[in-house]
Amino acid sequence: LFDLKGKKTLYSKNPYKPLYPASMTKVMTALVALENSDIDRVLTADESCVMTANDVQKIGLKVGDTMTLDQALHILLIYSANDVANLIAVNLGGSVEGFAQMMNDKAVSLGATNSHFMNPSGLQDDDHYTTPYDMYLIFNEAINYGKFIEIIGMSEYSTIYHDKSGNDVNFECETTNRYLKGQYNPPQAATVIGGKTGSTLAAGTCLVLLSKDSSGNSFISVVMKANGVDVLYSKTNKLLELLQ
Repeated sequence: LFDLKGKKTLYSKNPYKPLYPASMTKVMTALVALENSDIDRVLTADESCVMTANDVQKIGLKVGDTMTLDQALHILLIYSANDVANLIAVNLGGSVEGFAQMMNDKAVSLGATNSHFMNPSGLQDDDHYTTPYDMYLIFNEAINYGKFIEIIGMSEYSTIYHDKSGNDVNFECETTNRYLKGQYNPPQAATVIGGKTGSTLAAGTCLVLLSKDSSGNSFISVVMKANGVDVLYSKTNKLLELLQ
């Protein structure tokens, strides 16, 4: 838990331990995208954006589908769609591998030197990892973008993208953030602005979060490798109880 105004760590446990970030990865994906492209840019899906596995969060992109980066960022951060992560990567980085290199270069520039990214989604890879401290550094950079803060605070989203023939494809979703859904409530002194979840078997459940105290001061909290959703939000609330 980090106090952005006071510039001090309020709580820390194993901050430099390399762990799997799962879909918290998408914070870095969004950061690199916002830094390197216009949000009105039109993205086109290729074969690498088509995912068929049942256990993968996706919207079902097909080759030739198009949407703007703005739409893609909403779906990436709110719904955590892995095929849309690849859509951003191949259009901005030339390939998934090329974009992963951009992510790694950005991590080094931020001082997040205990991180290594293999893909834009956070799908499990033994060589894809970060630390709670690095995740704070990455998220702290991302919140410099008003668009990022706007998106992570949304509880739902609907849009229309297009297939290869130009036909409308309707899409709507709810956030993966259970604070914003009202399924978990933060302590009284804390107001949740938004954040990014992550969950795989190897990573456990994870959450990086932007919150404010009763005076409007901002805080970033990171919880990684929690053993289930209840534990994740319980541990996050324990941190947020330190806000006055």
